[in-house]
Amino acid sequence: MSMAILWTYDYACSLHEEWTFLLRSRWCKMKGLYIVTRYLSFIFLATDLYLYFAPNENPGKCRVLENIQSGLGTVLVIFSEYFFVSRTYVLWNQNRILLAAIVCTSFIVIVATFGIVFVTDVPAAYATSTIPGITGCYQSPSSYKLFIPFLLLSLFEMGLLILTLIHAIQSWWKNQSRLYVLLVNHNISYYACGFLFSVMNIITPLLLQDSYRAVLNSVQFIMLAILATRMHLHLWQANRHPHGSTSLLVHIPMSDISFANPAE
Repeated sequence: MSMAILWTYDYACSLHEEWTFLLRSRWCKMKGLYIVTRYLSFIFLATDLYLYFAPNENPGKCRVLENIQSGLGTVLVIFSEYFFVSRTYVLWNQNRILLAAIVCTSFIVIVATFGIVFVTDVPAAYATSTIPGITGCYQSPSSYKLFIPFLLLSLFEMGLLILTLIHAIQSWWKNQSRLYVLLVNHNISYYACGFLFSVMNIITPLLLQDSYRAVLNSVQFIMLAILATRMHLHLWQANRHPHGSTSLLVHIPMSDISFANPAE
């Protein structure tokens, strides 16, 4: 419920900026990704609320709803990550070896996640929530393996964070333009938040009841989507008004983020 309120509040606060972006920006893959990520969050929250608050004692139906919710959450994280993976690729001057490494790592994480969530799940491992006022279905503590996807995601986030920091340290003195600094700050902030959320979801299944784990999973999925769309919107607004840049001109088309040096 709290995440639904937060998403609604965020949407209301950014409504004017968002519709300005949707109406004035040109159509490209990043704009399409923004729309899907932004409004897939609404579908995920609707499924989440129904799963956790609608009285349900049928284990089969619980399993179907849980799979739908887990699938939507996983897709939401994949889309959110793509914003920043593409930026990291551009920061490293579109290094194809780095891209191949990121794509292979992403593929392993995605396959492992879907395998653990949908294959190793126990069909009848559902129980009534112990949180007061919540009557929906939750997986029982026998589903402890569900912390593994968050372990993999935390390692992935840490690797991308390190790559961004290495590039920032190497290039900071050469490129101090406003948009470049904003891009690096966004990447570092997003990866750090993603890593912390993942660590939180690794620890909670081991310390707290499974009802709380399910709630915290949803918190991470929605927060990453909010961060990704908010930061993309902020970057687009900064790109429209690139005042305050220093010696380098930064050009960031939203379909294919790139940096250009007018002196070259």
